[in-house]
Amino acid sequence: MVKKRKETFKLDTNPKAPEGSIVSWGNYRFSVLTSAIIRLEYHPEGKFEDGSTQTVLNRDFETPEFELKETDEYIEIITSHSHLMFYKEEGGFTKHNLNIEAIGNYSLYHSTWYFGEELDTLKGTARTLDFADGAIELEDGLMSKNGFSVIDDSKSMHLTEDGWVKKRSPNLVDMYFLGYGRDYLGALEDYHYLTGKTPLLPRYALGNWWSRYYAYSQEGYKDLMKEFQARSIPFSVAVIDMDWHVTDVPSEYGSGWTGYTWNTELFPDPDGFLSWLHENGMRTTLNLHPANGVQPYEEMYEPMAKQLDVNVDQEEPIEFDIADPEFLDAYFEYLHHPHEEKGVDFWWIDWQQGSVTKVEGLDPLWMLNHYHFLDHARDDNRGLIFSRYAGLGSHRYPIGFSGDTAATWDSLAFQPYFTATAANVGYSWWSHDIGGHMGGVKDNELFVRWVQFGVFSPINRLHSQDGEFSGKEPWRYGQKAERIVTDFMQLRHRLVPYLYTMNVINYQDDFPLVRPMYYHYPWKDEAYDVPNQYYFGTQMIVAPITEPMRSDLRLGKVKVWLPEGKWVDFFNNRSYEGDRMIDVYRPMSTFPVFVKAGGIVPMDQSVENSTDNPTNMDIRIYAGDHGNFSMYEDDGLGKGVDAVTTKMSLKWREEEEESSIFRIHKPEGNVDALPERRQFTLSLVGFKCKQMPEVWVDDEQVEIEISKDGKVTSVVIPEQDTDVSYTVYFRGVELRKNDMHGQLFRFLDRAQVEAHVKEKIFNTIVKGRTSARVISALLALDIDQDLLDAISEIVWANPDDVA
Repeated sequence: MVKKRKETFKLDTNPKAPEGSIVSWGNYRFSVLTSAIIRLEYHPEGKFEDGSTQTVLNRDFETPEFELKETDEYIEIITSHSHLMFYKEEGGFTKHNLNIEAIGNYSLYHSTWYFGEELDTLKGTARTLDFADGAIELEDGLMSKNGFSVIDDSKSMHLTEDGWVKKRSPNLVDMYFLGYGRDYLGALEDYHYLTGKTPLLPRYALGNWWSRYYAYSQEGYKDLMKEFQARSIPFSVAVIDMDWHVTDVPSEYGSGWTGYTWNTELFPDPDGFLSWLHENGMRTTLNLHPANGVQPYEEMYEPMAKQLDVNVDQEEPIEFDIADPEFLDAYFEYLHHPHEEKGVDFWWIDWQQGSVTKVEGLDPLWMLNHYHFLDHARDDNRGLIFSRYAGLGSHRYPIGFSGDTAATWDSLAFQPYFTATAANVGYSWWSHDIGGHMGGVKDNELFVRWVQFGVFSPINRLHSQDGEFSGKEPWRYGQKAERIVTDFMQLRHRLVPYLYTMNVINYQDDFPLVRPMYYHYPWKDEAYDVPNQYYFGTQMIVAPITEPMRSDLRLGKVKVWLPEGKWVDFFNNRSYEGDRMIDVYRPMSTFPVFVKAGGIVPMDQSVENSTDNPTNMDIRIYAGDHGNFSMYEDDGLGKGVDAVTTKMSLKWREEEEESSIFRIHKPEGNVDALPERRQFTLSLVGFKCKQMPEVWVDDEQVEIEISKDGKVTSVVIPEQDTDVSYTVYFRGVELRKNDMHGQLFRFLDRAQVEAHVKEKIFNTIVKGRTSARVISALLALDIDQDLLDAISEIVWANPDDVA
């Protein structure tokens, strides 16, 4: 297998550390890879690993400056980040002979690691959320408030030069000390070089996915997709669960979970079915449970069995043996490639059969993920799989399937934290069962909140268990829920230009789409106090609502920490002054998402299934500060079409000026990836202009259409050739203030509170001349605390708005 397909499975690696980075003594070796990464090795016979492993691919960092002190008693290594002390003795590392300090004022007592000591990290992720109903224990991550973490690579397999795996000695120690302090993004960048990049996703993966464990028929599935289209609910990925293949099999062949032969009773024309999905803008993934091998009833059994010298006459089954290279070769050639040629775009590897192979320490899940991804990336394809997490290094094999969770509020409440914290091991593309997989009680509000989180998470995949009453079709949750979910699922597709840019940034700069708040504010205690809140790309902060709303206020609630600066709610356009913790309240129709002042968010105007580079774009621009954004586009598949970058910039008014300039620069790169012509609409959020904006395309002023809706001014620019630049001048511009009185009236009008209480509250608000006076007067009314907090959010959002 590896001889036949060496180029497919061989990774581009640089595993040998520079000689100048290495300090050796006897059966010990220390490699100073960076000022913050020190590799620690011990082997009883001094046999050290200079090749790649399952986890580590590259050690050829430029040798950093370090001080070495060596005597007959000890070895001391000092860098700008770390201080290592090793007291020379035979027999291996112990807590008595090895300690490393992370240099910096991170903790009074806990910034020194003694070998073997338990870690205190900010956690990482887990193999699966199968059967979880709420929080589960997570593995350790790379980030710690104490300034250090440790990677234990001792049990990792060796990757051979021809692309196979080889067991290493069971007696070795192979560990990496990471002493990055609270430079979390720096740790992530170097970790990605050490272990490999997160690859680019195909563009279609960023739209909505439809998935359900259900025995659909070909026509039934097509009818459902037509119903979604009729209701303007877009999908870019069609997930077909296990019933695509034959499942009703004789007992002597085992269960029907494993299968590779289309069930032609349900799908009489698989080729036509896959073609129809493609014609309607959807890509397809099929479910795999490969543990039961290949049984004699499978269409491809006979040719595969002959290649593997299995006795066809006696109908011997082909055993699943991921540790056998001959089996793996035939596994792809006969079981997968023919389906891909017919139109299957990628595979859902639904492995649930443990972590044991005939090779001790070799995890079958990792093997499946590794070789499936590389096989899918053959012929310059952009590799993609859908599978469970298999430990450090799994970020190289997106996308992650988090497993079958309970359909409860507790499950939803855990998933934002789980998703953001996975960045601490570089794992950035989790896909959850949006809406919950199993059990629970049907709850329209829970479904809506889960979809809202799904839209603002890495992958938005609706999914549910088998059964007639478990489907996640939005119209099954009432008219109000359907309307809200439809709006949000349309929004997901409109956000694809923004999401794809973040996909590129993740690949190029090791900067994940979803990041915990403490990545950017490591010394702010508040950043650690909002575990469910996260950055969503470079422009947004998201704080999901994960508990039922107050019925009398008809609002959901979540605690939010807004960093210093000005922020604008993405949905209601209310501006907020930052550097504070606040409770925010939202109706079921909106979700707490905040864009920084000066933010630029490129969006598609279309809500079709297709996620191609858009012809009509909506650029949201947020007043109040300078801003920049570089939008990345290519063919979305990696088929040799060079990328193109469109830079956008907002120069907000200076102190003494009353003018601002927004520019869309001429695209840089291969414009063949773009449509020939493109139309831009600029949505100006918070701009108050005394004069009509002027729009220039290259050197010519063009006529525009302008409309206003609350705090948003829309500027419609006529369609132009793609290869042009735009300059928009705003003269006499200032920030538009919040309509505090109007917002409070609408809030009180909606609240199910006694009418006389509403009147008293509103009159008090109208009389108040400052925010402080308004709140002081409201406190004297002795009203319900949640009601007061919800009013206070609006009053205090931007105190300067109340004169």
